[in-house]
Amino acid sequence: MIRELARHIKEYKSTAIITPIFVLGEVLIEITIPFLIARLISEVMYGTEQSALYRYGLILAVCAITSLTFGTLAGFSSARAATGLAKNLRQALFENIQTFSFSNVDRFETSSLITRLTTDVEFVRQAFMVTIRTAIRAPLMLVFAFIMGFVIGGKLAWIFCFTVPILGFGLWRGISTTLPLFRKLFRKYDKLNLSVQENVKGMRVVKSFVREQNEIDRFSAASEDLKKDFTRIERIIALLDPLMQFCLNVVMVLILSYGSYLVITTRGLDFNVGQMSALLTYSFMMLMSLMMLSMVLAMLVMAQESGRRIIEVLNEESSLLSAQDPHLDVADGSIVFDNVYFKYAKDAERYALENINLEIASGEVIGVIGATGSAKSTLVQLIPRLYDVISGSVRVGGIDVRQYDLEVLRRSVAMVLQKNVLFSGTIAENLRWGDANATDEMLQEACKMAQAHDFISRFPDGYNTYIEQGGSNVSGGQNQRICIARALLARPKILILDDSTSAIDTQTDAKIRAALRSYIPETTKIIIAQRLASVQDADRIIVMNDGRIDAVGSHDVLLRTNDIYREIYESQTRIEVLHGH
Repeated sequence: MIRELARHIKEYKSTAIITPIFVLGEVLIEITIPFLIARLISEVMYGTEQSALYRYGLILAVCAITSLTFGTLAGFSSARAATGLAKNLRQALFENIQTFSFSNVDRFETSSLITRLTTDVEFVRQAFMVTIRTAIRAPLMLVFAFIMGFVIGGKLAWIFCFTVPILGFGLWRGISTTLPLFRKLFRKYDKLNLSVQENVKGMRVVKSFVREQNEIDRFSAASEDLKKDFTRIERIIALLDPLMQFCLNVVMVLILSYGSYLVITTRGLDFNVGQMSALLTYSFMMLMSLMMLSMVLAMLVMAQESGRRIIEVLNEESSLLSAQDPHLDVADGSIVFDNVYFKYAKDAERYALENINLEIASGEVIGVIGATGSAKSTLVQLIPRLYDVISGSVRVGGIDVRQYDLEVLRRSVAMVLQKNVLFSGTIAENLRWGDANATDEMLQEACKMAQAHDFISRFPDGYNTYIEQGGSNVSGGQNQRICIARALLARPKILILDDSTSAIDTQTDAKIRAALRSYIPETTKIIIAQRLASVQDADRIIVMNDGRIDAVGSHDVLLRTNDIYREIYESQTRIEVLHGH
């Protein structure tokens, strides 16, 4: 995992490498200062000239400034390397998510992906920053202080050998206890983010059903659950502070009592006040280093789970890959389903589509109708290879879709969904998703075909009108018409309208269908609809029933021969009569 994450340091590698060098310089100088102070105290005790005091003062000032410089440089370089790693990780995660097929996306909840891109990357950033600085500084300081303690204090430094293991055991015990808790914590982060995401996305539904309090209670429960686990972790970590203070106080008492005894009994010949002062400083350095190590280990434990979750997304490979020698041109919009079987998961008990055999000529207008859950959308999602068939094949332009370059295939198949998405930006920017180089005249022409030009022109800023996130400042019908215009600009070989006129009145719907025939006559058009009026003038209509094709034919033929189609027609006719149509 560490090797995988380290690959993303990239251009910040030199900055990451130089940080420990700065840290080493800082530690060596800090370790030298107590030694110099001990020498200064000894010389003062035994009498020295004032010039020696000036000399020591100058040396100590230079050491302090140099140590500060090294520390500052280490701080800057560690921060730059860590933020660079975080940037690269987010970029790599986002780029890999873009390659996911629908089946890959189904494996991860949206809230979980957001947590991995934000919270998890932030934990890894913090852990990396303390690793290249504090995690190197603390062991170095611990080792050098231990050595200098014996150099300065002789046998008195053996006191360290009793207290350091006690504190070390406490640190190990605390870390091993908190690790399983951190693993549970991230699943609860996902749950909390899911609660927020669903609430914001469904705000209109929440308010229409007056469920605000219910949503508040749900969020509070998830937040309280997260707080309990964090509190438990903080309690365990908090116990380390009094343990460190205990060890520090024990060392100070022992050094002061036994050190004072040695100073008095030997009259400062074997052990003097300067040595005792330095030994106290080194003992404080050692215990502080151990405490820093405990904080580093706690952060690394947290980051370990975050790193695992990041690598899980980075290593996720799209289940849909382009062929090794792919076809780079789609000849026409002809479609053939040859004995197709499909299910969303390999271990699913039943197929979503079974025994699908169908031939569609290029340029045909095909209607698809059926009850909710009859797999209408599933059928058309196999055409641009959003999913792969389990068995059989889907051919576009005479070639199996698995033999195409994915980008080439999907540029030739435009889909407009019932809940299609408009992104933050102007209407013109959203339209140019269909053709980045489209002129203003081309935008207007496509919008006229989609019956969108009139309402866009009424906006004060026209095509430069800003669309809020999710298209919240346009109606459902306006959203759908802009999305249809966007698809038309792509000039696809196949156009799929998946219930994409559900929010549009029947008269406007009819105008759009008429325009489609004249604007892109050679394009194969597949229209999925709940309203028969949207498909009854199609060349052929496919009736879906429970994942199978129940019948194929024209409106008149199906009305005479197919019970499902006739039942839908009669029920919709009765409704229209009741409404006075």
